[in-house]
Amino acid sequence: MRSRPSFIPVAVLVCGVAGGCATQGPQPTEEMARARTLIEQADKSGAQRYAAADLQRAHDELNNADKSNAQRKYDEARRYAESAAADADVAAARAAAGQAQQAAREVGRGNESLRQESLPPPSRNAPAGPNRDNPDPLPDQNTPNPN
Repeated sequence: MRSRPSFIPVAVLVCGVAGGCATQGPQPTEEMARARTLIEQADKSGAQRYAAADLQRAHDELNNADKSNAQRKYDEARRYAESAAADADVAAARAAAGQAQQAAREVGRGNESLRQESLPPPSRNAPAGPNRDNPDPLPDQNTPNPN
């Protein structure tokens, strides 16, 4: 009877190890396709300019997903693909934000230019500022008033 209790833990261990190998999920085809699509969109959106590190990480994770998928490590490939998709999303969002900031700066410059153009030109008859000969625009106290 004593040999049976030692058999049970060994059987549980063997089943657990065998079961762990058999629990690989299905091939992450959809996750890989989504990651590729998001990375392509981020590449096209100018993410290299505004979020180079995020975009590079997404490319690296997709490469790791491809390697894991080829080795039939589907759960690992899925995690890499999901992470690549998330990083590509972040890169695209940062690119959009950077482009929006650039557009706002350009609009601001355009508004300033229009404001300057809309100011009336200085009058030729009225002095623009203090006279060079008389830097004080107020009449001299010692000079008699001509009126």
